[in-house]
Amino acid sequence: MQRRDFLKTTGLGLAALSLPELTLWASDQAPSGRKPNIIFVLSDDVGLSEIGCYGSDAYKTPRIDQLASTGTRFEHSYAMPLCGPSRCLALTGRYPFRTGLINNQSANAIQPSGETMIQNVLKKAGYATAQVGKWGQVSHGPVEWGFDESLFFPGSGCYWREQKKFYTKNGTRQNLPPRQYLPDLMHSFAVDFIARHKEQPFFLYYSMSHVHGPIVPTPDSKAGATASELYADNIAYMDKLVGKLMDELDRLGLREHTLVVFTGDNGTARFGQDRSTLGGRRIHGQKASMQEGGSRVPLIANWPKITPAGVVNHDLTDFSDFFVTFADIAGATLPAGVTIDSRSFAPQLKGQKGQPRDWVYVELNGKSYVRDRRFKLTNSDEFFDLKDAPFQEIPVAAATTDAEAVAARKRLQAVLKSLPTAKAGAATKPKRPKRKKKAAVPA
Repeated sequence: MQRRDFLKTTGLGLAALSLPELTLWASDQAPSGRKPNIIFVLSDDVGLSEIGCYGSDAYKTPRIDQLASTGTRFEHSYAMPLCGPSRCLALTGRYPFRTGLINNQSANAIQPSGETMIQNVLKKAGYATAQVGKWGQVSHGPVEWGFDESLFFPGSGCYWREQKKFYTKNGTRQNLPPRQYLPDLMHSFAVDFIARHKEQPFFLYYSMSHVHGPIVPTPDSKAGATASELYADNIAYMDKLVGKLMDELDRLGLREHTLVVFTGDNGTARFGQDRSTLGGRRIHGQKASMQEGGSRVPLIANWPKITPAGVVNHDLTDFSDFFVTFADIAGATLPAGVTIDSRSFAPQLKGQKGQPRDWVYVELNGKSYVRDRRFKLTNSDEFFDLKDAPFQEIPVAAATTDAEAVAARKRLQAVLKSLPTAKAGAATKPKRPKRKKKAAVPA
């Protein structure tokens, strides 16, 4: 097989690997020799404290925990603090200041003519593609962005007809019947797509309703349940749907041919944060905040016979990394001349060391920070020691003489200087990605 030159990105294009054969995974590493399927499960407002295997005190998620016990759990994964910037980052591999989608009100900043999403890259590699569930804070629908099939609802927190009367299936608006639970309808669509494409590689972007508010009864909830009980019911139903998806892959004989990635689009929302702890301690910050609790999210990868079972990986990852990781696994070619911020963690999925990041970057509406394994520096020059994160962030004085802290501040200042945070409330008119080459900055 001919070896390909996988990536020539510019700026912070971080996907070039020292493992030149990694891009041959699609044929050489999959157990059957076929290109692997990829299912990207993105939960809504689910932080660390909602997932059992991360140490949740209040909630049980046995099926998601099973993915971790038979796969790899990442301990330090970072989204953006809100759904719109996170989802755009995951699908484009480009930081908010590049795309212009810096908050949930800047959807018009990106257009299909100016950005390339991962489904377009995978389609060129022979993948059937589908999106199911939430599609919000991005202009145009999934079909316009290149998905072959889709079932989506705009906005968030959609479960019953009381929250959303309509959804859109393959470009046509459909009526959501009374007493029809939308997450079950989404699951049926996903299963049907998988079954129809079981003979070819597919990419499924499964964007769940759970557990974004309003927190309403699930089909399994008991009458008269309290608000706290309903929140637990929603987490349990999310876990149930993930389990049903795995069961369907088993039934179709596709489990060993499929990489399943489960994560959350930002940290826990206020309602859940008030009730959620890890080991009796509350996480610092929540959704929409620039603290750990705003962006640190669960990330679990499971691919039988490929991902090592029961491994807890402590490498830093951020939401840009899905783009190049999925392209690596699919043996796909990335768009030429586009600055991509990804660092592939595909080697780690195979149990290899890879080239882990030295830092992650988080941005929201004019605020940003860069974080390494120990320290965090914001674009307002606040400096924190994260040795007890995610529970507290300890301020470090600018006049500190601690050699480790002084060196870390200098390193992180250089990174932030290379990342021009977009101004708060920046214009949301369409923009095209810049093509100008810049000096690479190692992550």
